Amino acid sequence: MSGPLLEINLFGACLVRAAEPGGFELTGAKHKALLALLATAPFGRRTRAFLQETLWGTACYDSGRQSLRRALTDIRHVMGDTFSEVLTATNAELTLDLGKVKFIGRPGAGTFLEGINVREAGFNRWLEGMRADPSQLDALFSLTTQEPTRPVLPVVTAIPFRTIGGGDDQAVLGDWLAEEVTRSLARSNLISVISHLSSRRVVSPTIDIDMIRSKLGADFCISGSLRPHGDRIAFDADFFDVRTGQILWTRQFSGTLSEFLSPDAPGLAHVVRTVGSTIADEAIRHTTGRQLGAIEDHRLLSAGVGLMHRPTLREFARSRELIEETLRRAPRAAEAHAWLGKWYVLSVFNGWTSDAGRDTRLAIDCAARALDINPDSTFALTVDGFAHNNLLKRMDIAISRYSEALRYNPNEALSWLLRGMCHAFSDNSREAVTHVERARRLSPVDPFGYFFDSLSASAYLAAEDWERALEFADRSINSNSRHLSTLRAKITALHFLGRGGEARQTADELKWRQPGCSVAQYLNDHPAADYQLGKNVAEALSASGIP
Repeated sequence: MSGPLLEINLFGACLVRAAEPGGFELTGAKHKALLALLATAPFGRRTRAFLQETLWGTACYDSGRQSLRRALTDIRHVMGDTFSEVLTATNAELTLDLGKVKFIGRPGAGTFLEGINVREAGFNRWLEGMRADPSQLDALFSLTTQEPTRPVLPVVTAIPFRTIGGGDDQAVLGDWLAEEVTRSLARSNLISVISHLSSRRVVSPTIDIDMIRSKLGADFCISGSLRPHGDRIAFDADFFDVRTGQILWTRQFSGTLSEFLSPDAPGLAHVVRTVGSTIADEAIRHTTGRQLGAIEDHRLLSAGVGLMHRPTLREFARSRELIEETLRRAPRAAEAHAWLGKWYVLSVFNGWTSDAGRDTRLAIDCAARALDINPDSTFALTVDGFAHNNLLKRMDIAISRYSEALRYNPNEALSWLLRGMCHAFSDNSREAVTHVERARRLSPVDPFGYFFDSLSASAYLAAEDWERALEFADRSINSNSRHLSTLRAKITALHFLGRGGEARQTADELKWRQPGCSVAQYLNDHPAADYQLGKNVAEALSASGIP
């Protein structure tokens, strides 16, 4: 049968029935709740463990497992052949094929799952969260009737640069460089970039800020001039705040043509990195000491993400406030939900949480909400994989998410980096190094280079290139000394380089940063524990004085 096989109404009295008239209808409360949980999940997929805990509680795992199995048997009996066409069950997960589901209710047409009588606390916590923000379900329905999402990212434009001097064959260098700057900036998950073709529309002998503001809607602009001198170029650039007209910096970048025109283009990367760090730093400065209500929309998320990757707990806590305020203003901003998910992952993974179980659930939930809103978001897919790998040790799910993100966008740097970590954790060192190096080339913008350096250190540990691993670990620690996995990487590199005294000093710092840390805890929590990389780290930690 073509078209939908199942109709589900989530608003008012919950309804789950065959799409064809005269077909079946589910009547059991938990049967309908089970389908509702699947229907509202990213890709229609949830783990058996989640469904068991949510619908039957945690008192007895075996009892919950048997109850889920019995419920599926009952649903199959009601649905008949339709069951196998819309539901796929494995030992770990259940998946509802959303392509074969028609949603016949809409937000506002009744209370979400009104009157459904399931007593388990886990289900009712989930239900309350969904009812508090029904916009989480917008992605299930036609987008044509939804209000547009408010922009939450700063908008940047690169106005084609003037070329001064040089031969006729160099006259287009300025325009070309602006196009490459635009492409590189567009790789960031923290910047919205005006297309080069649109930016060309406001080219004039003098920069008209009012035109850039009114026609392009930009928050920031980079402009300037290019002077060729033989095989070298000097690029004089101005970066300014379009809304205020304030020049944030004026700089000259210079180098050989190859440094700006080659595929890796270090000169170009320097320009783009300076723009990205300036936006983040300016947003943090602007939000410091200000009440949340006094902060402009386009600065909230940039400042929140920037503070997330600063070294102090006070800055980390402030980061969550800013991201949550972003979501209060723009609840359907998928990228903001994903960033909040990453915040919770870092909270757990770096040992900053007071309730690891709660923050783990929140990390998974935030990524799920982002994917509910935008199932094609490469960043949300990446964060979902990050949470599953680092918190649930589900490397299979993580690799699937990273691969899907890269299918949508082969230039998603964070996906390359984290997929590299999956290879590192499973002892595929050659792929790990290749992936993290590609990630580093693709990500010249975002203001958390320490994270890329830290994971690069782990990739080189997997390759047993201790010197290179130590180089990246030191570089990461210089930017953020609180990242615990970087301290572990440094201890491991120093140990295998025969520098035991320095390894013990670093281990003392780790114990100070993470009281109660132990080798057993590392082996219990880390995805690499069962592989050679994990065994090497455990050996180094033990030899360096970690109990």
